[in-house]
Amino acid sequence: MMKKPFKIGVAGTHSTGKSTLASLVRRELEHKGLRVGQVEDLATRARDLGFPILKEHTFDSTLWIMAECMRQEAELSLSSDVIIVDRPVPDALGYLLAALEITGRSVEPRRLQELESIAVAHVGDYDVLVVTVVDKSLPLGPDRDTDAMFRQVAAEKVGDIIDRCAPGAIKMTYDNSNQVAEALIDACLRSHRG
Repeated sequence: MMKKPFKIGVAGTHSTGKSTLASLVRRELEHKGLRVGQVEDLATRARDLGFPILKEHTFDSTLWIMAECMRQEAELSLSSDVIIVDRPVPDALGYLLAALEITGRSVEPRRLQELESIAVAHVGDYDVLVVTVVDKSLPLGPDRDTDAMFRQVAAEKVGDIIDRCAPGAIKMTYDNSNQVAEALIDACLRSHRG
């Protein structure tokens, strides 16, 4: 039987260090000889397909992002020792909840429950979940949505859903990002040896 890859999910709003953390951990693990697969932020791909994103997120765009994330995770499990997911499945639900709050729109409760059920059921697939914390003093990355209120609400909603689904998630701030990276690398190496 094939060994299950060690899976890391990195959730949080935009420009909070998720991609930087994922890249650093990936480089270090590959340097140590591990095969690392990565699911990158799927929102841009969703937008390119025609789905609304950010403040305009819908049930369908959220469902597509969740399903595509799970599909890529499954595919990477065939060839990876470690899988790093930049925006794990629950993250998409947090963004939808933020979009609904900011715009005053609603989604049928049954459909929201469906998305939450998917997030809760899938969160157990991650060996470690990290959720980033917004540091308002840091500038946004290039080509990022500049709506500070949406960014903050997205951070709160993603944090809330992660807290509900995975209360043991690691909180990453700008100040502890190096320690979080070291802990993730160590956990992956220990899992690979074990």
